[in-house]
Amino acid sequence: MSEYRHEYKYICSEQQLALIGNNIDGLMQPDKYAGNGKGYVVRSLYFDDFQDGCLYDNINGNDPREKFRVRIYNADKSYIRLELKRKEKGKTRKRSCRIDETLCREMMQGRPLKMDAVDADIYRKFCLWQNERLLQPKVIVEYDRIPYVYKDGNVRVTFDMNIRSGGNVEGFLDNMLITRPVMPLNQHVLEVKFDELIPDFLYAAVQTEKLRQTTYSKYYICRKYNSEGIKL
Repeated sequence: MSEYRHEYKYICSEQQLALIGNNIDGLMQPDKYAGNGKGYVVRSLYFDDFQDGCLYDNINGNDPREKFRVRIYNADKSYIRLELKRKEKGKTRKRSCRIDETLCREMMQGRPLKMDAVDADIYRKFCLWQNERLLQPKVIVEYDRIPYVYKDGNVRVTFDMNIRSGGNVEGFLDNMLITRPVMPLNQHVLEVKFDELIPDFLYAAVQTEKLRQTTYSKYYICRKYNSEGIKL
């Protein structure tokens, strides 16, 4: 598996997603974690420094750029991951490590962490950023995801629907969150991720009329809807 991957994003209507779903049916398999193709809820808590450096790196298109997040699925507190996502030369790399609920709650509250609490480079880098850049939790991003996979080329297609933002970062692990939609009605996000090459028949299957590749950041759009004193 390649360390850096291509990541194409598209803004789609429900009708376009339904058409693409029909096109890839039989060509790709539902992700094994998707629950019989019904998908799951992705919830991420994003962190940024005291100058909102990650946010402005995104706005300005700086290369490379990185940001930390903690992620759970279906509000399940038994499986929590700390992730570092890096964007460089148009490709992305994601590294992650497991953390427990106790450590996650300390992160949610912005408490200083012990460097040796987790034996992982990504965790130690998080602690370093916390000490040097005053890293703090900023916003919750939540959405419904339906994922498909194709093993050759490590291709992954995801339908990310009903994207919403939450400002109560201390409620990240709650079963229910108060959130607000951040996309116009009937707009969702299609993501296509692959290593070096995507088979032509799969690329054709995800193309529909008027579908255009775009730069889209869930973190940016959710920060925009929870901004206070930030120039966006």
